[in-house]
Amino acid sequence: MAFEPPRRLVRALGETAPDGDDWLAKLPEVAERAVTRRELTVERVQVPGGRSSLVVLVRTADGSPAVLKLAPRRARPESERAALVHWGGRGAVQVREGTAEAGAGAEAGVLVLERLHPDVSVRSLPEAKALLEAAGTLRRLWVAPPASHPFETVAERTERQAEAMRAGAAADAEVAPLVDAALGARAELLAEPPEERLLHGTFRQSKVLAGDRMPWLAVGPDPVVGESAFDLARLVRDRVEDLIAQPSGASTTRRRIKRLAESLEVDQERLRGWTLFRAVESGVRARRVGREQDAELLLEFAGWL
Repeated sequence: MAFEPPRRLVRALGETAPDGDDWLAKLPEVAERAVTRRELTVERVQVPGGRSSLVVLVRTADGSPAVLKLAPRRARPESERAALVHWGGRGAVQVREGTAEAGAGAEAGVLVLERLHPDVSVRSLPEAKALLEAAGTLRRLWVAPPASHPFETVAERTERQAEAMRAGAAADAEVAPLVDAALGARAELLAEPPEERLLHGTFRQSKVLAGDRMPWLAVGPDPVVGESAFDLARLVRDRVEDLIAQPSGASTTRRRIKRLAESLEVDQERLRGWTLFRAVESGVRARRVGREQDAELLLEFAGWL
């Protein structure tokens, strides 16, 4: 079978690929080897798929459905595997491989996962119901990280992001006030962080898929260790294009922050601060890679905070 990567994956990886990166060029060969080694039967490549990995619907040697996921090292597949193993299926998709196979797979950026229903996400529900189900799934993921964990911390991740934001502000005076506000919020939030948890890292409605074992399960984490409000902040701006289109978008956003903070017992001001930081960071990054429409939406949203 030809393992043709979806256009969305090619475009997204093209925006972030370092010079000399040849992962996409080698992907068909890597996929073929992963399928052969594990005696998998390929059904189809998932389209449009993700922005950082190739997702293939497969069947294992005993005929049971599974998912083969292949990701470049910069997408941190070994970190994703460690988080999924730690969660053990509680709120998240399960790893299907045995220990020996998992170790070899992780080295090559290969994951074999439980098959969910890839075309049915929480985002397909009405907005209020979607937020409720997504928040409930997220709560199950917030557990203590393992001892001597391998995960990046919120402080470390946001410091890398802050450097890029400062560079963006230096080159674009229009975003400088929002970047200053976002960096100021980050400094205050990190000064007195609450208890640390293992976080999904990139949680949103489209990352929650229908399952058989449980109604909804999270997929595609980019795990990080830190406070819960950081994780919840990305969910606040879900369906941002709909929020921007509403005359009451700003007030709806404030109500959403209040409702989510109360339902998940997160400090409302800390949630607002991390929502600001993450929206500005995403907006500056979108502008840097030429996604101007996305940048405008995100930066307008950030201005409401």
